[in-house]
Amino acid sequence: MDLKRLRYFTELASIGNFTLAASRLGIAQPALSMAMQKLEQEVGLKLINRTERRMTITADGEVLLRYARQVLQLMSDAERELQAQKGVEQGVIRLGVSAMLASYYLPEHLLGFCKRYPGVRITLFEAGTATLERMVLEGELDLALLRTDRPHEQIRSRPLIEEQIVACVPAGHPLAAQPSVSLAEVTDQPLVLFREGYFLREALSEYSRSARKPLDIRFETNLIELLKRLVREGVGISTCLSMILESESDLCALPFDPPIALPIGIGWKRNHYLSRAAEALVNYLQTPSKG
Repeated sequence: MDLKRLRYFTELASIGNFTLAASRLGIAQPALSMAMQKLEQEVGLKLINRTERRMTITADGEVLLRYARQVLQLMSDAERELQAQKGVEQGVIRLGVSAMLASYYLPEHLLGFCKRYPGVRITLFEAGTATLERMVLEGELDLALLRTDRPHEQIRSRPLIEEQIVACVPAGHPLAAQPSVSLAEVTDQPLVLFREGYFLREALSEYSRSARKPLDIRFETNLIELLKRLVREGVGISTCLSMILESESDLCALPFDPPIALPIGIGWKRNHYLSRAAEALVNYLQTPSKG
């Protein structure tokens, strides 16, 4: 059975949409449809129900999906273990991280790691916390920077940092004179926010739902410099990690009252093989002095 078709099938089942799955896989939609037709011909069973608006996996497809995930996971584990036999000097690490941590926390640490282990190749995947957790569980990532305040039973993690989520407002904004700000006050304002699925958006979205108070979102972007520019220009206020505003004289970081802490750790799938290179990165990130 063709492993590539199995991988396509599991991705399609996970996303539930041919167009989005093809985009994620980096192939054309007709190529994905053809691969699924050939897979159905190969097994002699109908695996996918296709309608105009959505697709679903058939009962036979669910059986294949269960085994396909096991086969692909075993192949992934075999590849990682074989890579690990080469030692830390050679290896590949698939690392997931949010955009803000990728820009403001990781660069210095990764630079130091790459200098110490120049033969290790790191492939970085940027996504929201929920997506990163799913990718770890499905074996698409070796490691990811994840929240540790909501542990998952299938994910092991080690703590790295604890940041504060703060409100980001222009220096001349009426709220800037306050020592802190509430979720109610922030949600009264026009907003520039990260997309749904990111922890920087989550607190406001949860408050909006519980208070039945719609958010006035003027702009959504995961581009941090653009977000800061929009806040400076008065398009709306935002939320961010306190670390990114340390050198911004024209932007104010207002802590929330009560505070919104964000503990971050490095996580991987429990009971799955961790390569020597991945272990080295975990240990390196936890080392206080990384000279």
